[in-house]
Amino acid sequence: MERTAKIRRDTKETQVELSLNLDGTGRGDINTGCGFLDHMLELFTRHGDFDMSLTCHGDTQVDYHHTTEDIGIVLGQAFTRALGDKRGIVRYGQFFLPMDETLVLCAVDLSGRDCLVWALELPAAKVGDFDTELAKEFWLGFVRNCPCALHFRQFSGENTHHILEAAFKGAGRALRMAAGFDARHRDEIPSTKGVL
Repeated sequence: MERTAKIRRDTKETQVELSLNLDGTGRGDINTGCGFLDHMLELFTRHGDFDMSLTCHGDTQVDYHHTTEDIGIVLGQAFTRALGDKRGIVRYGQFFLPMDETLVLCAVDLSGRDCLVWALELPAAKVGDFDTELAKEFWLGFVRNCPCALHFRQFSGENTHHILEAAFKGAGRALRMAAGFDARHRDEIPSTKGVL
C-alpha cells in the first residue's frame, strides 16, 4: 500500500506543485521562493521521515502571504489524500522539541475536525524577510485541509528562529507518529508489508 499524493493548485497569486510520500525517508526537494520557509519545510520533512517535492511560484514581490498560506493548504490536501480512510493509524501524536533555550510541544489528533491552537510567543516580527505571523497562517491552511486538532504550546524560548524551527520539527515528528500504523490493530491495516 502506497500512501502518496500529488497535488497542483493554481490561483491568481500562486502555482503550487507538491508530491508527498508519508512512508519515506525524510528526503525533501523544496523550492518555495522563500528561503526561511524552505528551511522550515526541509526540517519538517526530515523529522517526519516524509518524502516531499514542492515547488511554488508566487507573488513574492508583494510578500510571502499567499505563498505560505497556499502551501499550507496544498500540504493539508496531500496529507488527506495520502492518509486515505486512515484505517489502522495511531491517530494521536505528540513531541516535545527542545532547541537550545526553546521548548515547544506539538500535539496532533487526526480526528477529521479542524482546530488549531497556536500558543507561541514570537518576539520578532520577521526572520530575515519572512513575516513570522505567517507561520500561523500556514498551519491554519493545513488543518482546514487535513482536518485535525493541532496544538503548538511554548514552554520556553527567546529566539524566534528557534521557536519556529522547534514548531516545524515537532510537527513533523508528531504527524509521523499519528500517521503511523498501530501494531495493536494489525487486522485493520490494509497491508502491513514494509510498514510495521
